[in-house]
Amino acid sequence: MNSKLRSANTVLSHLLKTLSLVWSASGYWTLAWIILVLVQGLLPAALISLTPRVVNALVQVSGTGISGASIQKVLVPVGLMAGIMLVGELLNSAAEWIRTAQSELVQDHISGLIHQQSVAVDYGFYEYSEYNDKLNRAREGASGRSLALLESTGSLMQNSVTLLAMAAVLLPYGLWLPTILVISAFPAFFILLYLNKAHYRWSQRTTTDRRWLMYYDYLLTNSTMAAEVRLFDFADYFQSSYQNLRRRLRKEQLKFLKDQTIGRFFAAIIALIITGIALGWMGRQVLLGILTLGDLALFFQAFNQGQNIVKSLLGSLGQIYRNSLFIGNLFEFLQIKPEIINPPNPIPAPSALKQDIKFRQVTFRYPGTQEAVLDNFNLTLPAGKIVAIVGDNGAGKSTLIKLLCRFYDPNSGSIELDGIDLRDFSVKELRRLITVLFQSPIPYYTTAKENIALGDVAAASNQLEIEAAAQASGIHEKISRLPLGYNTMLGKLFPEGTDLSGGQWQRLALARAFFRRAQIIILDEPTSAMDPWAEHDWLERFRSLASGRTAIVITHRFTLAMQADIIHVMRAGQIVESGSHDQLLNLDGLYAQSWRDQMEAGSSTTVKNSLI
Repeated sequence: MNSKLRSANTVLSHLLKTLSLVWSASGYWTLAWIILVLVQGLLPAALISLTPRVVNALVQVSGTGISGASIQKVLVPVGLMAGIMLVGELLNSAAEWIRTAQSELVQDHISGLIHQQSVAVDYGFYEYSEYNDKLNRAREGASGRSLALLESTGSLMQNSVTLLAMAAVLLPYGLWLPTILVISAFPAFFILLYLNKAHYRWSQRTTTDRRWLMYYDYLLTNSTMAAEVRLFDFADYFQSSYQNLRRRLRKEQLKFLKDQTIGRFFAAIIALIITGIALGWMGRQVLLGILTLGDLALFFQAFNQGQNIVKSLLGSLGQIYRNSLFIGNLFEFLQIKPEIINPPNPIPAPSALKQDIKFRQVTFRYPGTQEAVLDNFNLTLPAGKIVAIVGDNGAGKSTLIKLLCRFYDPNSGSIELDGIDLRDFSVKELRRLITVLFQSPIPYYTTAKENIALGDVAAASNQLEIEAAAQASGIHEKISRLPLGYNTMLGKLFPEGTDLSGGQWQRLALARAFFRRAQIIILDEPTSAMDPWAEHDWLERFRSLASGRTAIVITHRFTLAMQADIIHVMRAGQIVESGSHDQLLNLDGLYAQSWRDQMEAGSSTTVKNSLI
């Protein structure tokens, strides 16, 4: 009983939240919809109440010939019925218009909520499979489910009004008739309720499977995968994986449909038997002269339509239950609270870094893992200097970026800007101080100008500053040769787009990073996709580009590390060596050994310039 009560409370809670959400999105359209639903609910009963008048009038004038009096006797009730039917058609057209307007507004509103929440949640959530399941469930028809819940609620309201009117029509013939009318639809309702709950559980259980389907589809259709799929002949393997998974899910879904069909068939047989008993009783009353043919016609219409209405009404309750379960996924997603938040009284972020960035006794492990990436880690990055951080893969270099950008907070210890803990600043203000070129920059399919301006969307898109950033990164000449210069659409996803090479996309991302004009520049492998000539050209300008700012460069390349004022060598989450290039060579440690190994490896520029 307690579980049923909780289930009912959950459905009611989701329904109220959905109605609030729909009202927020569509306001007066929702008010118009409610009024329309109530009026439409009264029309069927109004039509049926006129039926005995029409039938009895026809019986009275039958055989009297065509005359003005006989026609007038029939014309009035028929005219009223025609008027009600005309109003019904008008309301149906209005309802379609209102529902379409509601649908568009609700869809946009819910999409906006999901987009806002997707950005608001912590970066770390994206590394959880469970979070990705929640996101997928929320996105999977969230607006459709909300509108379906609204439609089911509207249908419930309309059918309730109609049923009350029908009961009032049938009540004079006996209290048992409205009662048996309702009872006849209960078998179908309970079958629907059971199957809806079973389908919801199946949907929850197979969320990860459906994400696998999306992943296989992405591998087979996305342009970034096209070359490898063809070269390594992955297509048959991934197609087979997709089809096998689809086959299993399809069989499970078809089984649900089969069970639903069989259940509805047996429910229909029960309803038919009950209807037959009621009709037999009414026929007996007509033969005994207790009721007229008009009464029989009214009863047949009222009972037949009433039974369908009860089915629809209980079906609407079932749909409300089902959709409330699914819409609960949206509300569950929207209730996720980020942990990386602003302090109660944030300290204003400094306009310029004056002293240093310090990692003090920082210990950090990624959520869901036991091994610490950084353990009592200490590092000082002086203001206004170029600092290179080098080391093997997995040493924790990229983790430093994530912590400095406050994508995560340390498990213990602190990270400070000019002696102030990062957690004492507003998250947005802190990130305004930082510009980052990530190791795998994102290609944004928009114009070259907009690509660079995305580095600082809050700033005015000044063409001169955009070009200056492009020149600083070495992409200006390439953009100038494009068909429409800085107004050229980039990428092949949309019409008239022009694609760039990997190194050119990287230099464009560098321009975006420079355009931000932030005090702290973080570059993660900024020249990894550049050829040696492009890299040499960029390195010649690098120190002037970083002038007056604090630059943190994560790199495997000696040519870039040599440009730094200080080089820190990381291994297994700790700084093991620090100094300038010459100092580290003199130290004859890990850095010097790597340098000698590379020099002895031969004259290949790519090998020579890489740190192991």
